[in-house]
Amino acid sequence: MTTVTLRMPDNLVHNIDAYAMHLHISRSEYIKKAILNMNKMLLEETRAQKLAAASLKVRQESMAVNAEFGEIEYDPKD
Repeated sequence: MTTVTLRMPDNLVHNIDAYAMHLHISRSEYIKKAILNMNKMLLEETRAQKLAAASLKVRQESMAVNAEFGEIEYDPKD
């Protein structure tokens, strides 16, 4: 396991210590959980952005297909 050294303002460290104590975990465990949660959030945001981009790409094609079906459905030749 790698050791990471951080420099943080004293007030932030005091907050971390208070929250960690409240959760009955160490400062290191609290910081590790915070980083894991941030990584998870960023992964979810990235997935959502990719899904939205794919949806926009498909949307125009879907509208064209819907228009074609609309023309067939209401074709006066039937």
